[in-house]
Amino acid sequence: MPDYELLDDPFLINCLFFPRRDSTEAPLGCFDLMVPVDEKISVNCRYYLKDLNWSSLLYFHGNGEVAADYDDIKDFYWARKLNLIVADYRGYGKSTGGPNFKNLINDAHIIFTSVRQELQERGLQKEAIWIMGRSLGSMSALEIAYQEQQNLKGLIIESGFACVSRLVKQWGLPANYKELENVERQCLEMLKGIKLPALVIHGEEDDLVYLKEGKLVYEQLGSEQKELLIIPGAGHNDIIFMDREKYFGVLGKFVQKA
Repeated sequence: MPDYELLDDPFLINCLFFPRRDSTEAPLGCFDLMVPVDEKISVNCRYYLKDLNWSSLLYFHGNGEVAADYDDIKDFYWARKLNLIVADYRGYGKSTGGPNFKNLINDAHIIFTSVRQELQERGLQKEAIWIMGRSLGSMSALEIAYQEQQNLKGLIIESGFACVSRLVKQWGLPANYKELENVERQCLEMLKGIKLPALVIHGEEDDLVYLKEGKLVYEQLGSEQKELLIIPGAGHNDIIFMDREKYFGVLGKFVQKA
């Protein structure tokens, strides 16, 4: 497991996390569930459950986003017969506390366990869960994909990266680069150990997390069944809407065949 605590320098935390508060209530028929992750600290998950006979996708969103941003986007997942659960991070949305990398990863495990339990208690017919991470959320998704393979159907990474330390170096942020190299090596080894069916989606013109980062994730994954979808002309934050039919068309087919 990568030692992300090596990145928990106050300067880097301030540069790399963009928490946004939001108190929006869940849409009709959906609900929020606060997951205790530490003493007096809870992280919110928003459940968009449409059909108890569908599979479910646990989604870790991007930086600067909150779960409520998916109130409308949920319909595209429903159209592919996927229930959607979007997890926030400490300090994001209704969640309490403040983010750092160690807690981001530790909380992901607690959230995954909580989501599995909630789905089982609600009687969903398909226990297997898909895991997805966008941008910052790729860290949580890859960690869960590695540790919980027996409990997962497959992995989807969108606008993601193999290791956040690579972004620190690319953006020229001051840091202990020797330690960053250790974290990167650990992350790449972890990726090789992920054998789940995997779909990697990236924008061709992403100028925040470069396309080469998505390609590296794809290349390093140990999955026999894996696919790389590059959306022409798409950047980091418009990737869904640049070619929505292609994005969700490929995602839907991947989920159906995996």
